[in-house]
Parts: sequence; structure tokens; C-alpha cells
Amino acid sequence: MSETVVEVSNLNKVFKDFWGRPKAKAVNGLNFEIKKGQVFGLLGPNGSGKSTTIKMLLGLLFPTVGSVKIFGEKPSDLEVKKRIGYLPEETTLYRYLNPEEILDFYASLFKIPKAERKKRVDQLIEMVGLEHARKRPVGEFSKGMARRIGLAQALINDPDLIILDEPTSGLDPVGCREVKDLIRLLAKRGKTVVLSSHLLADVEDIVDNVIVMYGGHARSSGRLESLLQESDKQTLTFETKDDALVEKIRLFVSKELGEELEVEHPKRSLEEMFLQVINEAKQDSISTYGAEYSGKVAAYLQEEEVGDVLEKLSQADVMEDLAPVVEVEVKKEVLQEVMQEEILDETPVMSTEEQGEEKKEEINDKLSNLL
Repeated sequence: MSETVVEVSNLNKVFKDFWGRPKAKAVNGLNFEIKKGQVFGLLGPNGSGKSTTIKMLLGLLFPTVGSVKIFGEKPSDLEVKKRIGYLPEETTLYRYLNPEEILDFYASLFKIPKAERKKRVDQLIEMVGLEHARKRPVGEFSKGMARRIGLAQALINDPDLIILDEPTSGLDPVGCREVKDLIRLLAKRGKTVVLSSHLLADVEDIVDNVIVMYGGHARSSGRLESLLQESDKQTLTFETKDDALVEKIRLFVSKELGEELEVEHPKRSLEEMFLQVINEAKQDSISTYGAEYSGKVAAYLQEEEVGDVLEKLSQADVMEDLAPVVEVEVKKEVLQEVMQEEILDETPVMSTEEQGEEKKEEINDKLSNLL
């Protein structure tokens, strides 16, 4: 049975005025569960309670009535917060910092070691297609480019629960496709994704389960495939250029059903057509000063967790055979660390670049402690 990542029970949120009188009931009796590895869609028009629900999942707002459990604990638990990545609806970044500095700062808040931090920052910048702009202040970025950095910061801690509020806002169609591909990959890795968006076509492409809210109530929920299926209708799709055969089939079906049928050619989506044009431009080596499309995913986001690897090894019944190899690899890593420490000890004077890195590390630590 899959692990329950999010459990919402009889959730209510009432906002009050200055005098403590009820002003608006933003969320009313909400109940749902999200399992590990699911992509969950939170849908509804403006003012339906989506953002309020997300803030309660994050522990930024407290329920008036009801409860929220994340990994079986309250959202305010610090250990829980370490396992969450969040992309807010509006991308707010330090405009005078560049992407490298911003991601390094957010990584330091999670106490990620310096070497690992640099590796993740490099991989994320490449993944979001901003390698050429890594030294530019984000205040000069377009909305879409800033959105890409926002997505990168939501993934810097390799979270188990990722909450994305309008993740494709401001992105071009190619960027939207890359985000959707990334979400699929994260879900395949066992990550849980909560997605809130007004772009229903994007949601339809990737979500497993969905809840549609209106006036703070859940008006519809369940597996998206079941909710969209029209069981009283059938679609017949086949490839042929034989118009006579198509007409014969149309006449036969029309006679059987007692009504005239229309036959038309299927259409590809506008997104598919757009992506083809962009790919052709890339093949023609046309340059751009905007975001580039790497098509890559940060390597650390694709790494399997230790538990998953051990489970596969035990299923294959090869644990004993691999044990000596694992031991040798560990010893090798330890030896490398010792050698590195000896080299550092033998170096009495740091270069200017190293001093700058140490100073940045010290500043990040102070900011982390203040927060």
C-alpha cells in the first residue's frame, strides 16, 4: 500500500475582520489524500480557495477547523519542511543577485554541504536553460526566465513533496513542455507533486488525481481519467488514405446507428506544431539571447534513493555477491576524503578566489541563522 504523503480532514479556513467577525470562508469542509508518487491537481476559478489550501499545506496559515498532515506530521514541523519544495504563484527573487548566487543562498538555508551545493546549482542552471545568463542579475530577466530560476530553487533540496502554484506561468510552450516532462520524471522517482494551475491543458497532460474547488468546497474529485471519460461514446481511429474505404465505413455505421456521421481528419495540438517549429530552428543553428532549451534534467534529481536501490538488490537476490564491492567503494571514498584533508592542511595560504568563497559561505550561514 502506498504511503500517504498528504492527509486533509474536514479542513476549514475562516478569515475575520478587525473585530473578529467572520469575513470570508475561504475553505469549507475539504477532505482528500495524496499518495506517494502521485501528481495531484488542485483546480478551481479565482477565489475558490486553492491558494489558501496550499498555504495551509505549507504551514503558512493555520486551519480554523480540521487538520492537515504532511508525512504524518503537522506542516509546522521543521523536519517536514525540509522535505518540501515550493514554487509560489509570483516569482520574487533578489533582483541584484545572479542565478548562481540565489541558488547557492537557498541551498545554504538547507545546510547542504558546499561541494554538493555547487554541483546542484550547476546542474539546475543547466537544466532550466540559463547557463549563458548565470552571472546576470535576475532583475534583468524576463518573467519566464525568472520563473525558471524559481522552479530551480523549489528543487534545490531534492524534496519529497513538491508544491507548484502556476508553474508554467510566463513560460513559452517549450518551457511548459520541459516542466511537464520534469514533473513526470519526479513522479516516476517516487516524488509527490501538488499542482495548481489555470492552464487546464497542462494539468490534463500530467495529473493522476484531481480536485475541483468552488467557493471553498470540493465540487468534484477522483482519478482524472475516470472523470473525463464519456462512457456512452466511442472513437474509432485508424490510418488510411483510401477515401472510398472511409466512405464505405461511414455509410455502414450511419445505417446501423440510424443517423448521419461526419468524418474529419485528426488535428495535432498547437503545442505540437509550435515545438516542431522551434526544433527546426534549433537544427538550423539559429541563436537566441533568451532561455535555451537543454532538454536535460539535473543529475541529482534522477538519482535513485538508497531505499529503492536496496529493494531492487534484495529482489534480485544478489546482496551477498555485491557486499564486498560496496565495502571497497566506501573505503575508497573515505581514503579520498582523508587525502583531500591532508592536501588542505598542507596549504597554508588561500587564494583570493578561495577567500571569496569562504566569505560567501560565512555570509550565507549568518543569513540562515537569522532566518
